[in-house]
Amino acid sequence: MALLFGLFFINAGLNKFFNYMPMPKDLPEKMVKAFTAFMEIGWLMPLVGLAEIVGGVLVIFPRTRALGALIIFPVMVGIFLTNIVQDKSGLPIGLVFGAILFWIMYENREKYLPLINKQN
Repeated sequence: MALLFGLFFINAGLNKFFNYMPMPKDLPEKMVKAFTAFMEIGWLMPLVGLAEIVGGVLVIFPRTRALGALIIFPVMVGIFLTNIVQDKSGLPIGLVFGAILFWIMYENREKYLPLINKQN
């Protein structure tokens, strides 16, 4: 499961640099406007693409999976917010990937405890 999740995000990140997957022709106008605005901010899509690639690679390997999940988490928040505000048609797949990310983070919860436990 983590392998497919990681490969999905690597592919999504690479597409932000090489644009090899065409945009759907039936994309709602609100989404087209949103993506156009994202592209106008010249550094945003490369940053998201880099986070997707790095996070995807890290999620593939069990030793680095917890770190990869933390890197992908803000990207997933952006995916959810975009789909909730702009167009809900992508929400089902977002929920599936969100559930996988939640599972990965839950499985690695012990690795996150030092981040939230108060140390004297």
